[in-house]
Amino acid sequence: MAGAKRVRVEGTVRAGLPRALYLVRMDDGHEMTAHVAAGPRQNFVRLLVGDRVIVELAPRDLTRGRIVERKRRGSI
Repeated sequence: MAGAKRVRVEGTVRAGLPRALYLVRMDDGHEMTAHVAAGPRQNFVRLLVGDRVIVELAPRDLTRGRIVERKRRGSI
């Protein structure tokens, strides 16, 4: 199982939860809990409600994920 492919999906942060978890809603309406991966955490990326994010899911459990990237917002 160590070499299993991970699935990347795009979604929107719906809420911040305790213990550094976030509620993320994918475009198809499915909701999951996700934590921030080490890369964005080391760069002090702040996530707010409404931010578009890329979530990496393990094939075994599609209800939990890891936020690997925050999408840039359009320029003002």
